[in-house]
Amino acid sequence: MTKILILYYSRHGTTEKMAHQIARGVESLDGVDAILRTVPEISTVCEQTASVIPEQGAPYVTLDDLKSCAGLALGSPTHFGNMAGALKHFIDQTTELWFAGTLSGKPAGVFTSTSGMHTGHESTLLSMMLPLMHHGMLIMSIPSNEVALKTTNTGGTPYGPSHLSTGHDLSADEKSICRALGFRLANTAIALQQNS
Repeated sequence: MTKILILYYSRHGTTEKMAHQIARGVESLDGVDAILRTVPEISTVCEQTASVIPEQGAPYVTLDDLKSCAGLALGSPTHFGNMAGALKHFIDQTTELWFAGTLSGKPAGVFTSTSGMHTGHESTLLSMMLPLMHHGMLIMSIPSNEVALKTTNTGGTPYGPSHLSTGHDLSADEKSICRALGFRLANTAIALQQNS
């Protein structure tokens, strides 16, 4: 089974909803499994510990999840034009994978949700790409022939799916763009495995 890891941080549930739509796109292909994982909260005053299994939602990610995946979708809400600290904290713990080249050559994409039109969703997506590029991953975008990218009036960018959460749920276009990223990641991972 080809595994696509969908790793996200979601404080209020919107980024998690996007992760589930990406999973639908991943699993629209036979022989591909979407693995949903999250990261624990971090503390601003001391090291915070969490139980191994969260009370609700996806399990916490481990380095083994990254080692065994054939592709990665990375998602975070926009925090001042950047990814959330909890997700960045986990990424900072992946140095051993960087030294080993574990993620090199695997496809990756990014997604975000934001509370306002000019709060930095595109800069958040770009900032999430940087560590993935350092790992040697192949960045997947949303191509211009994706119809929902042309018709959306809420979220969605060529850099990856986004959601403008101004009191409404994911729009039909936002869902479609999420599923398109999932499909593209899975399709690319399969092609890379067949050619290796």
